[in-house]
Amino acid sequence: MEFVSGYRDEFLDFTALLFGWFRKFVAERGAVETSLVGHWRQLEAQIRRLPQDPALWVLHVLPNRSVGISLGQGAEPGPGPGLGAGWLLGDQPPLHLRDLSPYVSFVSLEEGEEGEEEEEEEEEENGEEEGAGNEKVEPEEDGEPVHTSRESPPEANLPGQPEEAEQKEGGGENGYQEERAEEETGPKRRKGRRSEAAPLHLACLLLVTDEHGTILGIDLLMGGAQRSVGKGSWTENMAPRAYALLCHSMACPMGSGDPRKPRQLTVGDAQLHRELEILVPRLGVKLAKTPMRTWGPQPGFTFASLRARTCHVCHKHSFEVKLTPCPQCSAVLYCGEACLRADWRRCPEDVSHRFWCPRLAAFMERTGELATLPFTYTAEVTSETFNKEAFLASRGLTRGYWTQISMLIPGPGTPRHPRGSTPSPSLLLNGDPYQLLQGDGPVLMPPVPADPPRGLFGSWQDYYTWRGLSLDSPMAVLLTYPLTVYYVITHLVPQSFPELNIQNKQSLKIHVVEAGKEFDLVMVFWELLVLLPHVALELQFVGDGLPPESDQQHFTLQRDGPEVSVRPGSGVSARLSSGTKEKGGRRDLQIKVSARPYHLLQGPKPDLVIGFNSGFGLKDTWLSSLPRLQSLRVPAFFTESSEYSCVMDEQTMAVAAGGGTSPPQPNPFRSPFRLRAADNCMPWYCNAFIFHLIYKPSQGSGARGAPGPGPPAPTPAAPAAPARRRRGEKKPGRGPRRRR
Repeated sequence: MEFVSGYRDEFLDFTALLFGWFRKFVAERGAVETSLVGHWRQLEAQIRRLPQDPALWVLHVLPNRSVGISLGQGAEPGPGPGLGAGWLLGDQPPLHLRDLSPYVSFVSLEEGEEGEEEEEEEEEENGEEEGAGNEKVEPEEDGEPVHTSRESPPEANLPGQPEEAEQKEGGGENGYQEERAEEETGPKRRKGRRSEAAPLHLACLLLVTDEHGTILGIDLLMGGAQRSVGKGSWTENMAPRAYALLCHSMACPMGSGDPRKPRQLTVGDAQLHRELEILVPRLGVKLAKTPMRTWGPQPGFTFASLRARTCHVCHKHSFEVKLTPCPQCSAVLYCGEACLRADWRRCPEDVSHRFWCPRLAAFMERTGELATLPFTYTAEVTSETFNKEAFLASRGLTRGYWTQISMLIPGPGTPRHPRGSTPSPSLLLNGDPYQLLQGDGPVLMPPVPADPPRGLFGSWQDYYTWRGLSLDSPMAVLLTYPLTVYYVITHLVPQSFPELNIQNKQSLKIHVVEAGKEFDLVMVFWELLVLLPHVALELQFVGDGLPPESDQQHFTLQRDGPEVSVRPGSGVSARLSSGTKEKGGRRDLQIKVSARPYHLLQGPKPDLVIGFNSGFGLKDTWLSSLPRLQSLRVPAFFTESSEYSCVMDEQTMAVAAGGGTSPPQPNPFRSPFRLRAADNCMPWYCNAFIFHLIYKPSQGSGARGAPGPGPPAPTPAAPAAPARRRRGEKKPGRGPRRRR
């Protein structure tokens, strides 16, 4: 697939943006630093003429002592092409964070420190010199080491004299490689017998943001391998490094907007604040009187999810080049005529922009239709500049299932629920099935109505009205999954497969294929018991992306009783209270997990198959799973995040199984959050469109009718007759012939 918007983990796009900007910063900083000091004066003069940003800017100094970076096979050390930048910015970037695990992973540096105390004592005498690149260190009165280059701010090395300081620091473009060479040849390296696979230490992160959380610049100060943690090698000459970062952030802001300078700047480190008091006024920027005392200047501070756009062909970011959409379809972004012409003439023809341009123009016409939703926040969340992280933080949606749709990820050693573990009974507090759907503010889900729904819901507004939800509630973002299943059962299957009479069935077995995020949000499917109170449902989540330890797990969500119990050998039985006395028979929700591709699943035939945002063309297992569905011939419905994805799914279905797909239609229960695309302007929404598979006719069907029974098995030949009988003459025998 040409476009992977909506399928790629947002954190990977964010990381690619950081590495892309950092790589450009390192290259340009090296070019300026090796030039004359006059070039810095010219740059300062240009920044002084920039327009002023009314927002406060913050220079964060974030030291890191506990998390290291481990590079696997094929990963190159250093801040340039290494640290995963090659995989993040290439033509075939990874789609999930776990795809980087063979190459880059985060490890805890605190583990094993006790076993290294003896070696550190042996290195104590000259350890500071080795960690700082053989620079002399003098103790302060309080006993803490301080480098002579930082004794007084006026004597700090200016950016015009950087190369020597850069090499001392060990944090420049080639700083890690030089330090590593010194370690391998030095006596301490041989004495300690360190493994070359020791994790890298990102000693400090310099981060420039505005007061709203938009990231404007970043610098990584590498501290070498694990043994240099706490040595302080990254602390010397930080003022010139930070000053260069501020200049580049103003001239080329990472987040968004034109070059600009802040009205005021505050710094998160007291010593660095004192050293910048002389340098920052050269830019026409006012420095706050005192350093910032807390990590963020505002209680609601959060990193903005706005990301720079990229060229569809060369992948350059908008802070490097000016991007413009195709003048005909307005769907694809290019950095110039050369990339547009190259994409227009690509071979084979069916992958060229010449072939796709009219189709993409038709897809763009659906933008207004997909943004037509009844919520009070619709205009904000359907905008191309939608800041999802700020929206979630402003409403207190920072815990529970809301973290699953956020860009935030858990750090090393942080337990994550429910991915990778059975839903813990302790997390089902008081038997409340909606606990993980709540935020930090007021209760989001009202009590279940006493009476079941009398009609069928076909829109968010109808469902919200019956459920007692305010149109200002963001619950539609999580409930899009169970409501889509409900819409398929009550509307689409009766329309497309009326012979199944699915609405009159008292039990349904549903397979959720290639499940991932849906299993992370498993408790949202409790809402199906509220919408279909007299149907016993069994949901089986299938996919090789599920955690292997969850394979073959089985637990039941029951509607009566608030207690939670664990049955050994059969998974978890969670008895959850719906808050009302149910009329009629009790119905349960069975949850099963099979961590394997769908074509390897063994078991009874389901009544219905559903897949969410499937992306047939992005995973090779679909080439085997689609023929498996063809052989089962069960109703199979799939959602996609754009019309483009639906077209690609139809092509994959034709190749894999010889069938097709129904015309996609907008899903009325799609998520209201617009997914931001990096290299295109098409509208992407989770579960935006829905279609079903059209299977290839079985052999012998069609005009010839259904095939009859096969011919009987051959019988042994009778002995030859002495003479040939005439026509009409009966064969002599002992009685009536017995049919085999």
